[in-house]
Amino acid sequence: MEFEVIAEGLRFPEAPVVMTDGSVIVVEIERKTVTRCWAGGKTEVIAEPGGGPNGLAIGPDGALYCCNNGGFLYHDVDGLMVPGHCPDDYSGGRVERIDIATGKVDRLYEEADGIDLRGPNDIVFDKAGNFYFTDLGKTYSRSRDNGGLFFGKPDGSEVKCLDYPHISPNGVGLSPDEKHVYFADTMSARLWAFNIAEPGELDPIAPPFAKGRVVAGMPELRYFDSLAVAASGNVCVATIAMGGITTIQPNGEHSHIALPDPFVTNIAFGGEDMRDAYITLSGTGKLIKCRWPEAGLKLNFNA
Repeated sequence: MEFEVIAEGLRFPEAPVVMTDGSVIVVEIERKTVTRCWAGGKTEVIAEPGGGPNGLAIGPDGALYCCNNGGFLYHDVDGLMVPGHCPDDYSGGRVERIDIATGKVDRLYEEADGIDLRGPNDIVFDKAGNFYFTDLGKTYSRSRDNGGLFFGKPDGSEVKCLDYPHISPNGVGLSPDEKHVYFADTMSARLWAFNIAEPGELDPIAPPFAKGRVVAGMPELRYFDSLAVAASGNVCVATIAMGGITTIQPNGEHSHIALPDPFVTNIAFGGEDMRDAYITLSGTGKLIKCRWPEAGLKLNFNA
């Protein structure tokens, strides 16, 4: 697939947020910053949350809401930047509010249901202004924390776990009708779907054991990262190892578009027809732009 490089030299970029002025805001997880990028390679740090800023979304108040994983160890592997285990300077998982104009960072949630957040990863807002987010957990040399799917309100009044435990919940998104919330599990390369009874409440599919269902699992080795939903309802999942974007239909059928980086971590849509795809090639530190075969779903509050 043909593409143009918007920015390079980024320190493990993720979470592209397409702005109406033509810029794209990303996190640089290894650098611990939130960075605005313009076509032509210009970049500017707009906030320094520290830890490991990971997922971003614009909320109903126009602020950025950030899932901060608390930090990773990073390694250079054959010229690629590769994230690893929980670092010695791990600063705790949290959800943060970031003022785009001033860069001010406020911690919104550090725990849910009395349990510390370990590695918040990705976030999406519903049309009512609530958000769903994932916690990936943290990995160690011989063990790992489990993760889960969570719900929160941007005013700090409520946060709760919706489903736990899962191996490694990563990208999260809502169906066009907001009747389903999806998340991609990294290590199992599975896309999960959950029925939403009402905001913050799931309708279990097979109680008491299963709140969600597996839409698709991959037959060969690959890992799932973040995702974006298309206007059609297809789910476009950034894919690691087998680097590219895996598109999964609601019936489980899937296809793959390869890209030249084994660490393809995020995709976001923009442009007048919502067919401009912004993709992070994190191993090589690039944000790229290409034309996508179908239109992406417009996110709530991005205007």
